[in-house]
Amino acid sequence: MEVYIIQFQNYLQQSGYGLSTQRMLPACVREFLEYGGFKSIVEISPGIIVLFYEWLHIRPLKYRSGALSGIMISHYVYALKVFFSWQESSDGLQYNPMSGLKFRRHASGRREALSVEVVEALFTAAISMREKVMLHLFYSCGLRRSEAEMLNVRDVQVRHRLLYVRSGKGASRRVIPLTGKVAGELGVYLEEYRKSGAVEKGAFMLNREGRRMSGSSYNRLLKGLVGRAGLWQGISLHYLRHSIATHLLQGGMSLEYVRDFLGHRHLEATQIYAKVGAHQLAVI
Repeated sequence: MEVYIIQFQNYLQQSGYGLSTQRMLPACVREFLEYGGFKSIVEISPGIIVLFYEWLHIRPLKYRSGALSGIMISHYVYALKVFFSWQESSDGLQYNPMSGLKFRRHASGRREALSVEVVEALFTAAISMREKVMLHLFYSCGLRRSEAEMLNVRDVQVRHRLLYVRSGKGASRRVIPLTGKVAGELGVYLEEYRKSGAVEKGAFMLNREGRRMSGSSYNRLLKGLVGRAGLWQGISLHYLRHSIATHLLQGGMSLEYVRDFLGHRHLEATQIYAKVGAHQLAVI
């Protein structure tokens, strides 16, 4: 069965998973295969997977006392999902034994995405061009707070409908395509609103004093907009980034495209930010 583990590791590497995931997922699958003592993966049934899942709740830790945490058990479930989905897609199995199985979701406290209706309510309530641009930067373009802070005029190419992120997380760079509407409104901001009172000529987004917008300034701007829209006060800038990722995936965008759009290095980072369907390797 070791050949399956090696092939699985190669698949994870080629698919862009992070190094820690390339180590952890095969280790989880190896433990499952050793638990069942299978001679071939075609012997694996949904029933034995359920037994393994139940056993994980009483399995002792290897190096200290205690049992596995809920989130670690979720990692095992995720590993098996990815493994069997890969086997099915590569014709290693005709039937995926994980299909139809549901397991308790670990309560991780992960933030939920905003609904499309809530996002539309925010855009409707935006009365200033600064508010509209803020929504475009964090929702339409999916920027991080630090990326919006560092954005410069030269980074927004309205004519070519492109936005350049030159100071992404981990010193990464990416190019974000703009829709016609977004490019148009960013262009209006540049031509009609930004020029007046600008103190810092290079910065794209300016505060009322004509200086580069800080993260705290963006937060205050959003809080005022949320309050005027009569929405939940817990909505933050990152909710907007999270939400566009979820909405793109729900609209049929591939996980790889959304990963590049958000500037993530690895696929699992994108899955944390967005709810995806089972066919996109999410844990049920």
